[in-house]
Amino acid sequence: MDDYPVPQLIYEPLVIFVCSTTGQGEEPDNMKHFWKFLLRKNLPTNSLQYLRFGVLGLGDSSYAKFNFAAKKLARRLCQLGGENLLETGLADDQHDLGPDAVVDPWLANLWEKLAIRFPLPEQLKPLNNSELCPPRWCVSLVKPSVETCISNTNEQVPTYQPEHKFSADDPCCITVKTNSRTTAPTHFQDVRLIEFSAPDLNYSPGDVLMVRPHNLESNVVALFTMLADNVTTSLGPDTIITVTEREPDMPVPRALIQPITLGQCAQQYWDLNATPHRYFFHLLSHFTTSELEREKLLEFTTAEGQEELYNYCHRPRRTVIEVLQDFSQTTPHIPLEYMFELFRPIKPRAFSIASSPTAHNKEVHILVAVVKYQTKLIVPRYGLCSNWLAALKPGDTIQAWVRGGSFHFPISQNVPMIMIGPGTGVAPFRSFVQERAAQGSARSDLLCLFFGCRNSAGDFHCRDEWLSLEKDEKLRLFCAFSRDQENKVYVQHMMKDNASLLWELVSTQQAQIFLAGNSKDMPKGVKGALEETFQNYGNMTQGEAQQFLERLERTGHFQSETWS
Repeated sequence: MDDYPVPQLIYEPLVIFVCSTTGQGEEPDNMKHFWKFLLRKNLPTNSLQYLRFGVLGLGDSSYAKFNFAAKKLARRLCQLGGENLLETGLADDQHDLGPDAVVDPWLANLWEKLAIRFPLPEQLKPLNNSELCPPRWCVSLVKPSVETCISNTNEQVPTYQPEHKFSADDPCCITVKTNSRTTAPTHFQDVRLIEFSAPDLNYSPGDVLMVRPHNLESNVVALFTMLADNVTTSLGPDTIITVTEREPDMPVPRALIQPITLGQCAQQYWDLNATPHRYFFHLLSHFTTSELEREKLLEFTTAEGQEELYNYCHRPRRTVIEVLQDFSQTTPHIPLEYMFELFRPIKPRAFSIASSPTAHNKEVHILVAVVKYQTKLIVPRYGLCSNWLAALKPGDTIQAWVRGGSFHFPISQNVPMIMIGPGTGVAPFRSFVQERAAQGSARSDLLCLFFGCRNSAGDFHCRDEWLSLEKDEKLRLFCAFSRDQENKVYVQHMMKDNASLLWELVSTQQAQIFLAGNSKDMPKGVKGALEETFQNYGNMTQGEAQQFLERLERTGHFQSETWS
């Protein structure tokens, strides 16, 4: 949205907004300037009186502020005089069918509204949804003599100017120093503390490291095994292509503006580990020569076939590679230019930085839980990024950049901190506490950490560091080991056991509370423990305790960073 000249909005008769939500209900990075402009107090309440609009939010209901950016955008547009044509769409990544479950009916409703408000001229007819739309870009084969410019991950690290601003389009090369497992060999989950040499990367506690992973080699090999049978042209990893735009409003991504090999696309650009959405099957239905496969593909695109699609694809987390292998009569007929329609680009992943810029000079550390699980399929499911990171060896170079996180830690060194970080949620607090320790301002009466895991001997991440800080009276540490006794104990139980301390820190010392970790059940339990503390020690009713916690959130005294 920031690419759009927002003052022009007053002249627009119709705009459809699509936006996601980041952090704790915040607008995405490419919407911040747009949103800041809309919030100007001097804008007349009739600024957008001629605007008709619709808002589609892309969110995840496992987060407390589900689709918050879309909701507040729609509300602000109405405040400025705009007319909302239909109810705001709240797509949910947690739905069995993914965002499509909301997007499809929302779009159908939108087309109906637009047909009434903005009827087509008589000579024009609506596009038929069953027809194949042209691909967004032109893709051409080029002679092998053309050199590509996409770099390998293990090239020599370039040099940068001081204070260089890195981004997704201009990432920084960082080199693996160590990649060590923090969980016991017998523990069910592999968690890694990965330390990178990053002399050119600047960050602060609370920031996150952004990385764009590469596909597993097995998936790349499987893809080219299938492409070798392509009926139109021979396609291999060394095949060089150019990607150019068809329309100016659909620019080619920076990663594709230079000639590139299909091998590089398969390794670094296309997400071969993704579970395909319905549109994937719609496209395939146009390429197959098998009536049997076409019938099944079309069934997956119908409303009646959604339960079948869920059971075949979404429930077992079947990947695009496995789907193409199943539809073996279709795959050889896929046109090259439609591969960029079938395969989504790999999304960058965010990891809370677990290192201190002072204590770990010219380094950046992340704590990574390696994702591997079983579904009804024989082959285990592997998380793309976590397994790629876990396989890195010392000396390997990757590209990364830093982005501000949800946490805004206090600048003053005299503000008490209550940190709640079970599992890998402890990562940002390692960054903050080690920074305070390196600055000589870490004190146990100011820094309080509630950590939780299954076993003290199994998955107590960075155990020696925490115990050393506690021994040196630089940190007050409370640990909940849920499986070390008969009754399960979680961080919220430890908080209830130390409720008087929590109330003392919050009520008399204006402590700030920070929560990080899995978004499933833990945040609700922690909030419940805080509200119970406020009721028992602050003489509040349940409603007053909830309002008090909400006020802490509004003022930044209670901040959370959770993920699904």
